[in-house]
Amino acid sequence: MTSLTLAAAEEIVEAAHERARALGKAVSVAVVDASGFPVAIRRADGARPLTPDIARAKAYTAAVMQRPGTMLKKWQESQPVFFSQLSQLPGAAMPIMATEGSLTLKKDGEIVGGLGIAGGTADEDQEIAEDVLKSLGYELEFAAWGVAGRPAGKDA
Repeated sequence: MTSLTLAAAEEIVEAAHERARALGKAVSVAVVDASGFPVAIRRADGARPLTPDIARAKAYTAAVMQRPGTMLKKWQESQPVFFSQLSQLPGAAMPIMATEGSLTLKKDGEIVGGLGIAGGTADEDQEIAEDVLKSLGYELEFAAWGVAGRPAGKDA
């Protein structure tokens, strides 16, 4: 079983901040383990105050839902009540945010955590996250979704 180490999380955070600086953006970056617990969160100088919380919610979503935020968007749009209730479950540590800049960390076919980027535009957050994970050897492909956005063969 592969696990997400602090060193790996810090490598992701540093690479994301470096990529954001190249775009002229001050962002916050959050990396959580497969259960959604924070491993590393860092807010760049000049990043807006709420961005660490937004980044953490994005990372949490990608980890516990086991899909990148962009894959969850259609499901969320088709079932808004379901998604609004997810964040109110007793075990939910964070709100579910199905949006850009929310990527699932997958290595060797196994989900090891989530990455959240907040502070740029939606497209910039997504670009930073994808570029960083690709450069560090994380997998970016996930199984297609089934009917109404749900994972094929699974009930919500």
